[in-house]
Amino acid sequence: MKKVELDKSKLFDRTENPGKGLSGKFIFPPFSVLRAADKDWLYRKRQWLKVGIKSEIGRDDGLLIKDKNIQTLDTKKGEKWEPGGKLWQNSGTSIFDPVLCELIYTWFCPIEGSVLDPFAGGSVRGIVATFMGYTYWGSELREEQVLANRVQGKEITPTKQPVWVHGDSDVELLNAPMSDLIFSCPPYGDMEVYSDLTEDLSNKKYDEFLVMYRAIIVKACAKLKRNRFACFVVGNFRDKKTGFYYDFVGDTVRAFTDAGLHYYNEGVLVTSIGSLPLRTGKQFNAGRKLGKAHQNFLVFFKGDASRIKTIFGKV
Repeated sequence: MKKVELDKSKLFDRTENPGKGLSGKFIFPPFSVLRAADKDWLYRKRQWLKVGIKSEIGRDDGLLIKDKNIQTLDTKKGEKWEPGGKLWQNSGTSIFDPVLCELIYTWFCPIEGSVLDPFAGGSVRGIVATFMGYTYWGSELREEQVLANRVQGKEITPTKQPVWVHGDSDVELLNAPMSDLIFSCPPYGDMEVYSDLTEDLSNKKYDEFLVMYRAIIVKACAKLKRNRFACFVVGNFRDKKTGFYYDFVGDTVRAFTDAGLHYYNEGVLVTSIGSLPLRTGKQFNAGRKLGKAHQNFLVFFKGDASRIKTIFGKV
């Protein structure tokens, strides 16, 4: 697989500073721990955002964490907090990381391959995929989000646009195209409630959520070509009443393996701290709850793993 270069006119030229060792070959070392708060990662993320990605558009402000007490996050970079502003402006909370998209596509999708996203949400995964030369199909339940995504698609990749379908994935996946990669970030139960629509998983109790979630994974996996990868970005989250964790990561693994895929890689994305220090002090004193600063990315494979080297080649 050939190395993916980003548009020099909008981002940066990797040939001027290609990096050394594993970073030179793979953009970032393909380790099981990725650090989204590191300087090089944040630099690359800023270059991606210069493309014009605004994934917060189409979302209710109430979904995003706000904290009037935050004044600065990184004064050296001039990142100032405006009271009442959105945390995504500084830390990207609730907004998908474009650098992670770039890595997953580069590492696990054949060049010019097709991406299937059953929980499309914001615009990031679709914009990055199309910008890099992949074909993207995503299903999203909320019409306002789909319309906002399409506007960005026309502005950023006018000659070839991501496809966002408005509807319930449980239904829309039946007509989805066959894909070379499944890549998505599902709702974390009811941690963020996106709408009151009947089909919306985010407003369900966990047992009901899990039934619907597993059904969508089965249908998505049926649209994955043989000898291809699937990747979900997930994280365990707490029951709002008891404070105990649901095993969402484990349930995701079981859903994919029950759908016939093999559990192939597990990784941790260490996320930016943002307002975590302010929030953790209070919650730790109240209930000894650790401040969570990571997500899990789980990679699965459908088919014969001995074919990976032949089909995917070198990065």
